[in-house]
Amino acid sequence: MPESESWVHEATATAEGGHLHTDDGELSTTLASPLAPHCTGLAPEQLLAAAFASCLHHAAVEAANGITDEAHTVQVRAQARLAREPDGRYRADVRASIASVGLNRAQLTDLAHYAERLWPFASDDNRHTLTVGPAEPGAR
Repeated sequence: MPESESWVHEATATAEGGHLHTDDGELSTTLASPLAPHCTGLAPEQLLAAAFASCLHHAAVEAANGITDEAHTVQVRAQARLAREPDGRYRADVRASIASVGLNRAQLTDLAHYAERLWPFASDDNRHTLTVGPAEPGAR
């Protein structure tokens, strides 16, 4: 990854021995193991969904500040799916929806597009896709 003077935040996490933790201690959890299916813990698709939801929520709250004074009501829901390519590599597909109380459909669409531009997660090799759109009314 190229060095940049414009990095806003940085974090480090370590996964080993069936456990994941961030170096700052804010996250610590067990991991599911492909070699021991009886083990409990978070699976990669759960971690991807949580990471995308967190990143997009951050971006949506920032974007919502320009649309509504109720940015705290922003909700992001993310679904992550993993598929195995014929060559053995994994491919990820993430779908996310953004909702906020009191916004009309056009405002939600603007909010979703703005958030996706802030955190686009573009992939040049099509190994993952991200689709962001407004949540359907009443979806929770």
